Amino acid sequence: LESAAQYFRQQLRSHPEAQRAVDYLRQRGLTGEVAARFDIGFAPPGWDNLVTAMGKDKTGRQALLDTGLAIERNDGSGIYDRFRDRIQFPIHDRRGRTVGFGGRVLGDDTPKYLNSPESVVFHKGSELYGLYEARKAMRHLDRILVVEGYMDVVALAQFDINYAVATLGTATTPEHLERIFRVVPEVIFCFDGDRAGRAAAWRALENTLPVLRDGREARFLFLPEGEDPDTLVRKIGREAFEERIASATHLSDFLFDHLSESLDLDSIDGRARLVDLARPLLARLPDGIFHQLLLERLAGIAGTDPERLSTRLDRPEKPASPPVARR
Repeated sequence: LESAAQYFRQQLRSHPEAQRAVDYLRQRGLTGEVAARFDIGFAPPGWDNLVTAMGKDKTGRQALLDTGLAIERNDGSGIYDRFRDRIQFPIHDRRGRTVGFGGRVLGDDTPKYLNSPESVVFHKGSELYGLYEARKAMRHLDRILVVEGYMDVVALAQFDINYAVATLGTATTPEHLERIFRVVPEVIFCFDGDRAGRAAAWRALENTLPVLRDGREARFLFLPEGEDPDTLVRKIGREAFEERIASATHLSDFLFDHLSESLDLDSIDGRARLVDLARPLLARLPDGIFHQLLLERLAGIAGTDPERLSTRLDRPEKPASPPVARR
């Protein structure tokens, strides 16, 4: 994998088609310095460039298959490159070792973004793009900003916002979050403000609750419709973007706002429904001060006593009684 990363970097400098890749990166506002910091490379067009360079014997070809860099032909006649005519983003583990790649297509091929498949060294549910680079760039990290794509991470770094990471085509998992919280006490999720973005944010909230022990904090930054971190930071600049980060919505606010959206909290029925919806979510939280404070807030909204509500939430639901058999 490291040899492949070196190969892709070399192709970005020397391949006859590389100017297209360089022009694309410049068009996205990236300097050569930032491209070098993230080890960005180029997979040239063609079916067997990497296979020819690294698959000269049986061992080399098998290594390409095992790491997902090559795919076996259906007719069994050989192997071909997985990444073709793409900007290559190496994915590094916490020690800086290349464990996979993300490729952004330059032509009309699909999908637009392609990730390495799972392998013995690459697990999408636990790796984060940019975390190694963030730790390397900043001596002390206070927070991590989770964004959706490679280019968002790199574009923010271009504006000296060096604490962004991206998940690899998956929702944020508890494993991702444990990895983040081992490094920083605060995570901020960045999503589009549209319906799909809010649905993705809610999934992130659900996955965050089980790991949100005392001392850990999660917030949510919703961007204006049609914007992503890449476009927005170029439009408003670093200072204004970081002001938005500083005012991101706290998890507790997002939780209760989301649950209350379609409820009439002026009615007993609406407040009872809120308690019912909140019950399984609060049950996911570890015991601690944060859990207690959320419980008190829920009691305040519902207009009930926190202690009574706590007893109610802790009580397991009774299974439905079986129907009485008629003689």
